[in-house]
Amino acid sequence: AAGMTDVIVVGFDGSQDVMDAIKEGKIAATVLQPVAQFGPLAVEQAHTYITTGELPAEEKISIDCILITPDNVNDYFQFAPVQQEQVMGEGLIVIITPSHDNPFFKAEADSADAAAKALGYDTLVLIHDDDPALQDQHFDLAIAQGAKAIIVDNAGADASIQAVQKAKDAGIPVFLIDREINETGIAASQIISNNYQGAVAGAEEFVRLMGEEGKYVELTGKDSDTNAHVRSQGYNDVIGGYPDMELVAQQTANWSQTEAFDVMETIIQAHPDIKGVISGNDTMAMGAMAALQAAGMTDVIVVGFDGSQDVMDAIKEGKIAATVLQPVAQFGPLAVEQAHTYITTG
Repeated sequence: AAGMTDVIVVGFDGSQDVMDAIKEGKIAATVLQPVAQFGPLAVEQAHTYITTGELPAEEKISIDCILITPDNVNDYFQFAPVQQEQVMGEGLIVIITPSHDNPFFKAEADSADAAAKALGYDTLVLIHDDDPALQDQHFDLAIAQGAKAIIVDNAGADASIQAVQKAKDAGIPVFLIDREINETGIAASQIISNNYQGAVAGAEEFVRLMGEEGKYVELTGKDSDTNAHVRSQGYNDVIGGYPDMELVAQQTANWSQTEAFDVMETIIQAHPDIKGVISGNDTMAMGAMAALQAAGMTDVIVVGFDGSQDVMDAIKEGKIAATVLQPVAQFGPLAVEQAHTYITTG
């Protein structure tokens, strides 16, 4: 009203009226209070108290304010950050995994498929059955169809290198999940579990359940799979520290439930006094459990690795003692997110 339009005005709160005035050049800045967080955080704390009886660790919680200027005013609206519109993708993403007979691999393929479709991509889901030659054919198909990206749980740490390189040479990024390859710099990323940490956790529980003594069996996975060796190493690094734990048999069942059943039947005949079985994955743990149940050895301790629903149900029923849950539900979506970022931004 006084015509003094060049006077600098700074406020405090972040109200939308002031935000609009900053955009118009009438106010220079304000300090945004995180008012949009207050109510939801209080409700979350109330819900925790109502359902568990737990109060916040600290009574007073302080949330930092944000300085709003013309440089960032468009990033906020009604006291909250503006939600960015999702950039949708287009084109084909090819997803390749081992057999879906294993619920672990089906879960990772399904989650990747759903995440890719949600972003607007067409998908092609293929199975290589741990056959490098079949995997090569799938890569050729992906290249021929002009795939924007390939997401793969591969068919061998060494045997898959050439296929990944071939896709890279064709300009198609490859995002590895679950299993790594013995080469760096050719895959766009390799998303894996911390298999050693998981194996150590599983072995520690196994030792506890065994009372730190007794005869036991270890079932290992495919020799071509790095995960099999890492998990076995983790198991043995822990169990080797207990002199009264006796490993009477260590044999591969190649991640297979049927093979684990057969292997376990043979081992039982040679070692009917075993006290426990530690398995490199849940599928083999299920096969071992079935063989033990058939032999009437229901008190033998079985520990697996993966967190498949079959084993989770068996734990509830008291047939399997424990498993190590892999974050398989994160593998596919994370790989899709990385692929989408690459496809849309380079």
